[in-house]
Amino acid sequence: MSKLQKICLGYFVALLVAAALNYIPGLTDAQGLAFGIFALDLFDDALHLASALWALAAALISHRAARTFLILFGALYLGDGVFGFFIGYGYLDFGIFTNPAAGMSWTVLRFLANLPHLLLGGFALWAGLRDRTA
Repeated sequence: MSKLQKICLGYFVALLVAAALNYIPGLTDAQGLAFGIFALDLFDDALHLASALWALAAALISHRAARTFLILFGALYLGDGVFGFFIGYGYLDFGIFTNPAAGMSWTVLRFLANLPHLLLGGFALWAGLRDRTA
C-alpha cells in the first residue's frame, strides 16, 4: 500500500468522525453547533459519509485512484472552505445557493468554522499534487 493510499485511509477515518459529530453526546451545544462553532445537518453528514466511502474505495483500489481522490477531494474541499470563509457559506452543501451571502467577516468563529475544510482540502491537494509517481 502506497503512502497516498494510507493517507486516503486516514481521510476515511477523519470523514467518518465528521459524519458522526452530531451523534456523539456532548459535542454539540443547545443551538446544535458542534464544538459551539458550526452546525451540521443530515445533508452534511451524508456528504461526509459519501466522501469517506470515496476515500476508502480510492485507498483500496490503487495508488492512482488515491492520487485522483486526493486531488479532486482536495480542490473541492479547499474551495468550499475558501468560499465559506469569504462568503459565509460553502458550495458543497449548496449553502451559497440556498442562503443570502453573509458578507466578509474576519472573526475567529468564521475562520474556525471553515478551518476543517481548509486544512483537509489543502493537505489532500498538496499530497496529491506533490506525488509524481504514476
